[in-house]
Amino acid sequence: MVNQISFGTVGSPTSTPKKPGGSVGAVEQIHNLGLDALELGWVQSVRVNESTCLAIRESAKKNAVYISVHAPYFINLNADGEEWPKSRKRLMDAAFFGNLAGATDIIFHPGSLFAKTSEEVLPIALKRLADCAKELKETGNPVVLRPETMGKVAMLGSLTDTLVMSREIEGILPCLDFAHLHARAGDGSINSKQEFSDILSTYRDYLGVESLQHLHIHLSGIEYGPKGEKNHLPLRESDLNLADLFVALREFKCEGRILCESPVLEEDAIYMQDLWKSISK
Repeated sequence: MVNQISFGTVGSPTSTPKKPGGSVGAVEQIHNLGLDALELGWVQSVRVNESTCLAIRESAKKNAVYISVHAPYFINLNADGEEWPKSRKRLMDAAFFGNLAGATDIIFHPGSLFAKTSEEVLPIALKRLADCAKELKETGNPVVLRPETMGKVAMLGSLTDTLVMSREIEGILPCLDFAHLHARAGDGSINSKQEFSDILSTYRDYLGVESLQHLHIHLSGIEYGPKGEKNHLPLRESDLNLADLFVALREFKCEGRILCESPVLEEDAIYMQDLWKSISK
């Protein structure tokens, strides 16, 4: 039996027709491509109104497409006192309008370490993120906030960083970007079945076996150097060991969503979906 993993793109498929266009058109195109997940790419800012959100929600329901949101890049849990309110508003706007659009998960970059260590920064990040999660709960907003594992060592967002945030705060779960984790190491590691299995085992140890049924994963090919990520690549132009990753996911009985971030969005999303089906028979 094939484990239930949905596949889709981060941002609108490049083949989305101009009409109806926009996010509604992207949802329809995801369905037409035989995919079933879309992460709305609100990465510059949240510029959407309530009526558009409701149209996205309706289209997603009609086309059986799971919706998530990639919040603006400019969120930083380690921002200084003047900048943090702006970062907080970006995250909370993504959560508010994302919920209206039918999104269940809000993905965000945790921010920069600013030459400090995770041990120094995490207490600040935890306090701020807990405050955001508390407000969402109090207002009845059910979205899950997902700090993403990041591809550069200068960024908050190691596997451990995201697992600690998720263990300590209700309503927080990681977004696992295996390409970023591979790049963050900078030496070609985090690219074998054993290493992928170790990550999933650690995830399970922190958050419980049931958490493996609700994974949210980003994937692409990736170019990297000693300091980590440089840029995304098409999967088949990279050294990411996708087959071994999928074998590990199958063996751990993982379920959830895998969203493609490669330069050839839907092409690689379909490639991943087909590979997953062949490996999971």
